[in-house]
Amino acid sequence: MPRVISTEPAVLVLEDGKRYAGRAYGARGRTLGEAVFATGMTGYQETLSDPSYAGQIVLQTAPHIGNTGTNDDDLESAKIWVAGYVVRDPSRIVSNFRATRSLDDDLVSGGIVGISGVDTRAITRHLRSLGAMRAGIFSGADFELSDSEQLAIVRDAEDMKGRNLSKEVSTPERYTIDAVGERIGSVAVLDLGVKSSTLRYLAQRGFDVIVLPESVTTDEVVALKPSALFYSNGPGDPEASERHVQLLRDVLAEKIPYFGICFGNQLLGRALGFGTYKLPFGHRGINQPVLDKTTGKVEITSQNHGFAVDAPREGVVDSPAGFGRVEVSHLSLNDNVVEGIRCLDIDAFSVQYHPEAAAGPHDSMYLFDRFRDMVLAIDKGEPQTEIHSIIDGKNQ
Repeated sequence: MPRVISTEPAVLVLEDGKRYAGRAYGARGRTLGEAVFATGMTGYQETLSDPSYAGQIVLQTAPHIGNTGTNDDDLESAKIWVAGYVVRDPSRIVSNFRATRSLDDDLVSGGIVGISGVDTRAITRHLRSLGAMRAGIFSGADFELSDSEQLAIVRDAEDMKGRNLSKEVSTPERYTIDAVGERIGSVAVLDLGVKSSTLRYLAQRGFDVIVLPESVTTDEVVALKPSALFYSNGPGDPEASERHVQLLRDVLAEKIPYFGICFGNQLLGRALGFGTYKLPFGHRGINQPVLDKTTGKVEITSQNHGFAVDAPREGVVDSPAGFGRVEVSHLSLNDNVVEGIRCLDIDAFSVQYHPEAAAGPHDSMYLFDRFRDMVLAIDKGEPQTEIHSIIDGKNQ
């Protein structure tokens, strides 16, 4: 039976004073966060449950949202993490054999305040022009606040720059996922907002996956004697995660191999001595083109980040932190942002995007195989030239 779309009023307020009137969607009340847009045409459930979206009010550029409903299989974590949700047309009908409930049900039960019936194209163009900014959604009793009161609340909200969100999204306790099939070793995963698919794909490559809270110490990591260390995706400003940067430096000094994605790419960049900076509106979606500089291949990737590594795009440079030679391995074809780093004198590499492809294309799934092959080569005592041929993809 078709659902009745709410006619209760709601408003999206941006910190520059722009206001967009619409209808209440999901829970009622007020929510604050950084307004960003995501360009994926599918995968709204994976987007909502991605911990990297913590603290952000997500606007979907796809106009029709909710038509396939929701289920437990497509969740990337135990809850919805977005601070708020903005859509143009919520579906009145759920039509998919895998659906067990509606998106509306999940938003209400998760306490996610949203808004529908707004011109998402106009909002996206505004954010592209001026950049991501603080915002608030107001409905229910909070809709009755005056325009000036609502704007003051938004402008008093915490800015994403300088914000450390790792404690909010990380596991509180260590846990292990056993290797699937033949075991090749163990990987210590620092959970900075890891997605379920990432852990599953690591286990499928033969790793015992030891998931660690963000509060773990260097001594605790080294005592595990892992075959490798993995830093996950996650929200927040990498400049506010210096403890995780130092942890990575300590582990790299112990000659433990490393692979990082998204936030893990930014933290490797900082560990190597490079800076990071905030992008105007970030990369969020499942259609981001990336060039692998070594192979010349172009991958369509899934991304969700608002910060990037500031490193030389061309040539080999020395790590300012003393970890040997480094080069940028991948670049965004949209704006030339650094999308990957490869170390030439230590066993470490990272990418800025999400190879687990939940949701998104599968172009980058090979990176999990590359990581496995690197660990196997190290365990066999292969020469450094062979190991780095694996890291840079020359043997693929």
